[in-house]
Amino acid sequence: MKDSKSHSINVSSSTQHLQEVRSFVQTYVSHCDVNKDEIAEIILAVDEAYTNIIKHAYKNEPNHTIEIELGTSSGSFWIQLSDTGHHFNADKYQPPNLLKRIKNKERGGMGVYLINKLMDSVEYSSTGKTNTILMRKRI
Repeated sequence: MKDSKSHSINVSSSTQHLQEVRSFVQTYVSHCDVNKDEIAEIILAVDEAYTNIIKHAYKNEPNHTIEIELGTSSGSFWIQLSDTGHHFNADKYQPPNLLKRIKNKERGGMGVYLINKLMDSVEYSSTGKTNTILMRKRI
């Protein structure tokens, strides 16, 4: 998604770059008309998406690249993460049973659920070898 106010970075598929990703997002979202809670929600959603790509698309292999692009358009702040790893099929996603997870003290497995709760819209697509997640928050 291109916009005259868009910015992008390419980051290696390693959680060692989480702070760099957070700082990149923080820098640009703080210039938008959003409050501190919304900024934290956007950063957490990006953290989850980035981590899911590392863990599931790239199987924790750190030698791959994730492109993160963000910008504003039509009253929303958007973030798009792109990778060339294994495709995520959003149609097969089943939301977690929260009560069961809490009762069983299960860790992990909440990323997609959180992303959907934190952002106003989330779209997954795959074109050729490129997978994208596009997240939007109204501003």
